[in-house]
Amino acid sequence: MKFAGIIVDISHESLDRTFQYIVPDELCDRVRPGMGVVIPFGKGNKKINGYITEITDKPEIAIERLKYIESINEKNVQIESVLISLAEYIKERYGCTMNKALKTVIPVKESIKSKEKKYLTLNVSEKEAYELYDKYSDRKNTLSRAKLILELINTDEMEYNMAISKLSVSDSVIKALCKASIIKINRTEIYRNPVGNLKQDDAKIELNIDQKYVSDRIIKSIDGGDLRPKLIFGITGSGKTEVYMEIIENTIKKGQEVIVLIPEISLTFQTIKRFYKRFGNIVSIINSKLSKGERYDQFQRAKNGDVKIMIGPRSALFTPFNNLGLIIIDEEHEGAYKSDSVPKYHARDVAIKRAELTGAAVVLGSATPSVSTYYKAQKGEYELYKLEKRANNLSLPDVDIVDMRQELESGNKDIFSNRLKSLIADRLNKKEQIMLFINRRGYSSFVSCRKCGKSIKCPHCDVTLTLHRRRGGDVLSCHYCGYQIDSPKTCPVCQSKYIGKFGTGTEKVAERIEEEFKGVRVLRMDMDTTREKGSYESILSEFESGSADVLVGTQMIVKGHDFSNVTLVGIIAADISLYASDYMAAERTFCLLTQAAGRAGRGNIPGNVVIQTYNPDEKCIVYSANQDYEKFFENEIAYRKLMTYPPVYDMMAILITDKNEEFAMNATIDIANRIEKSNIENLRIIGPSKAAVSKINDVYRNVIYLKHEDGDTLIKVKNAILKYIGMVERYKKLQIQFDFNPMSLY
Repeated sequence: MKFAGIIVDISHESLDRTFQYIVPDELCDRVRPGMGVVIPFGKGNKKINGYITEITDKPEIAIERLKYIESINEKNVQIESVLISLAEYIKERYGCTMNKALKTVIPVKESIKSKEKKYLTLNVSEKEAYELYDKYSDRKNTLSRAKLILELINTDEMEYNMAISKLSVSDSVIKALCKASIIKINRTEIYRNPVGNLKQDDAKIELNIDQKYVSDRIIKSIDGGDLRPKLIFGITGSGKTEVYMEIIENTIKKGQEVIVLIPEISLTFQTIKRFYKRFGNIVSIINSKLSKGERYDQFQRAKNGDVKIMIGPRSALFTPFNNLGLIIIDEEHEGAYKSDSVPKYHARDVAIKRAELTGAAVVLGSATPSVSTYYKAQKGEYELYKLEKRANNLSLPDVDIVDMRQELESGNKDIFSNRLKSLIADRLNKKEQIMLFINRRGYSSFVSCRKCGKSIKCPHCDVTLTLHRRRGGDVLSCHYCGYQIDSPKTCPVCQSKYIGKFGTGTEKVAERIEEEFKGVRVLRMDMDTTREKGSYESILSEFESGSADVLVGTQMIVKGHDFSNVTLVGIIAADISLYASDYMAAERTFCLLTQAAGRAGRGNIPGNVVIQTYNPDEKCIVYSANQDYEKFFENEIAYRKLMTYPPVYDMMAILITDKNEEFAMNATIDIANRIEKSNIENLRIIGPSKAAVSKINDVYRNVIYLKHEDGDTLIKVKNAILKYIGMVERYKKLQIQFDFNPMSLY
């Protein structure tokens, strides 16, 4: 007798555990982990959907108390057993419920109506068809039937819609002939293809010596069975994508499939063009800008074997390929690979786990590898490969660090330094393109009163409101909860008219460039301008075509884009990310500046970069200007060791939230005391304390940080906390989140 552990339909969030059922003898050979089944549930034996998580020979309770599986749910979206295991890994490591883990890994959570084409064919012999044609031709009210029958005699098959439009035959006529079994309707399911408009080009780019050396070594290592993750550390413009494609081609030839992860939707446009050009219609994409139907169809195409290469952000990692052979993570250092909602998983770690479960290889690539990844490469846990020259022997751009304090002393109060303005004028005159990067959207970062000093804050969150320019009038907006008001004319606190705007955002930069250089064509790319479907492609294609001179944007414009006519990159405020209240501030700043600088001079014309800063001697800024990753890493890892931060130590953030401020803090103190009393050797506890943003959407936030050399110890602490909370009645509705090795502090 076999027994199945089943988790009920994931729409039932409160039922976060498995229930054991008996597998009927007639289903024993068919059931497997991940399969959807129908089961009787509850006192009334209501029929509901569930998913099999395991098959076992041992019952957990007395057999007479167990119920039987009703049937296999053929219509349900099937979960591969690998994805079930992946969900269990996510639940255990990142501290979420099994339902949330399943919702993360199951590609489609709802039934989407598939698209289909309908064709009409005769359901009678040709002789009978002619007899029916003669019969219907003699009657005025059946001439449409005769017309359709004659057409099908001559064409064998006709599209349903064509019959209606070309022959002017109504639905009722078709239904009547079907009911009489004279004709029949054949249906063919068709899948939406979001990249069907692209064209393949058989021309293959020849790799240079360095690219070929790296690709050959990686292929040899994978084919030889060494499945340690591979890190390609290649400077900006070194041609990592061409190396990826060579490794992918080898994987496809072996009959395997490939997932290519990219950090931002904005990168999809250029990436998919390059991959489709090489591999054609076996390539597809998945991202949040696709419709539900398009997303559903891409996963169906992958399951059916029509798609062999899936490109996209984090969610592409869960593409239901049957024979996955390779996962590539481009720009692996990016914070976008870390989920900012529960479960707070990192795509890199989950990709490596999925690869372990399937025997696939993982290739990571970056010009600025994350400190964590490079640390593991130095220890030999990952294989390290380097590309130290730009493709086609192009030179790196010249970089100027401009001290904005000196600009101010010389009387320049503008957001543009004199050096940057001079270079912008030069490039506009030469018809070359410019990218201006500032990692803040909006017009001003905050608005405050110059008389009483009070800034205008969100009433629901512990943050200041950001000013945005709108045609109907300026508005102040909260970037956390979406709260929005018209920009006030007087101070809400003291009624003063002296309202000041402080800080700079993308809107202000775009406005200033248009004021300074008359007739300049400017595009802006940030969260505000890319909300609509197709907006990324529209902005980037317009800039690529030369229809704009300047592209102003947030970090989404500096990640992996390749525009051959961009010869100047201006970094407006290099300090924005430097003084964030977390241990990764220097790493984040170094990566952003280095990546931004790497956008210049990627064509045949040398490039220039201007980094504007109030801290020109800051090491991460100096190292980024010199494109010196090795020195940056050496300096940063020494700091991490001294302060016991990841990757040297593992770290866990415990976020405890509630709408009652006092209750939330008391619960946080109680949990921290419980952890301290456990007396775990070498466990470091920081807190409890209020989070840096102590309130979001009227919910109060408190945090505890734990550090330990052994990550498994932190997982055990997490499990003990969850067990304790489950036993304390007053904590039943308390919200608690765990973030393993957080990439920003709370």
